[in-house]
Amino acid sequence: MTETVGDQIAEGLADAGVTTIFGVISILNMPILDAIAEQGRIRFVPARGEAGAMSMADAYSRVSGEIGVALTSTGTAAGNAAGAQAEALTAGSRVLHITTQIDREFMDRDRAAIHDVPKQLEMLRGVSKQVVRIWDENGALGALAAAMRAVVSPPSGPVSLEIPVDVQRAPAVAAMRLSPPVPTVPTPDEGLLDQLAKQVQAARRPMLWLGGGARGAAAEATRLADLGFGIVTSTQGRATVPEDHPGSLGAYNMTPDAEAIYASSDLMIVVGSRLRGNETKDNRMALPAPLFQIDAESTQAGRNYPVSGFICADAALALQGLLDRLPVTLDTNPNFHHEIAIARAKSEGALRGRMGPYQVVADHLSMTVAAGSHPWIRDVTISNSTFGNRYVRIAAPNLGVHALGGGIGQGVAMAIGAAAASPSTRTIALIGDGGTQLGIA
Repeated sequence: MTETVGDQIAEGLADAGVTTIFGVISILNMPILDAIAEQGRIRFVPARGEAGAMSMADAYSRVSGEIGVALTSTGTAAGNAAGAQAEALTAGSRVLHITTQIDREFMDRDRAAIHDVPKQLEMLRGVSKQVVRIWDENGALGALAAAMRAVVSPPSGPVSLEIPVDVQRAPAVAAMRLSPPVPTVPTPDEGLLDQLAKQVQAARRPMLWLGGGARGAAAEATRLADLGFGIVTSTQGRATVPEDHPGSLGAYNMTPDAEAIYASSDLMIVVGSRLRGNETKDNRMALPAPLFQIDAESTQAGRNYPVSGFICADAALALQGLLDRLPVTLDTNPNFHHEIAIARAKSEGALRGRMGPYQVVADHLSMTVAAGSHPWIRDVTISNSTFGNRYVRIAAPNLGVHALGGGIGQGVAMAIGAAAASPSTRTIALIGDGGTQLGIA
């Protein structure tokens, strides 16, 4: 039997380490799905709607750290996934969206061919870090490899790979075997690290603000906390430093007690965070000065707050480079962590006092989630925005999953994806505000 490009794509995905794909079956992606079934190397999880498949792939990626793959059909089907893909783009999730196209003879010509959406590429560009199209059988595996490398390279994010159905059916040509993608990682400027290290050594009350882009630098950030840095996180950066660390405010980043800590701090380094408006009072909350920023995306430099210095680099490489330049001990204020612990306790107590009867639920969830290392999934609900995002502690940064973009109705699908990524422990999801009904398909 002649091997097709569809066979090659299925085999290439498995060779590159993909073990699970979420999607909706269509006549336009059948050559790939047939190959997945015949080869038996990848689990296919069918969804009832493309938005659900994308949310599943998103959460699967966040929890597992692997590439989450969503497979959709062309046109309207790809459009159905767009809202959930916008969430993956907001979160920087490592998601590969494999979608299809009509036969090359008719695509991009606006000739009203069935399943044709003439502006599909423009739509995909709006919700993707990058869009790659496979034009013919010669470049199939090369395009797949390029798309997967783009997914994992910081700043990570969803990449769309478009494959015309006639290319999927075409006979494969002799080609390479794929391996798991190796990310292209931005490395820090040595001179800028030297300057930052001098600033840190002069500080008595330094702080780190850790966002989602710092989650791969947990060991380095924790070592800095142990040296005397105070820690505060975004909701996406939670548990990058253990949430019970005495020097951590956790995600109590906008309380009066947190603001008092900022006012007493004499340096802050923001790592992998956009300093989102809903966590900084629309960027009007005063942060410590001098303020430095480390981010893998160069365009983030000073976007929401003016900064004294910016290092474009992978978070782990930058923080390790900083550690290499610091002495084994820092001359930090010995009371700083104690003051932070008090500020966190007061912030936590104030929140608990506003919960009313939900105190019992929140306390039980906090104890259960962290103790069992459970994935903790939150839909956009009032409960999520109050105690779900801060009070309920998580054991590791990959275990906290919620919709950063504020979209309602993604919780159930995200919980399914998280459960697929963590089969050895129970996934716990907090759903409300009609989210289940909105995302039931």
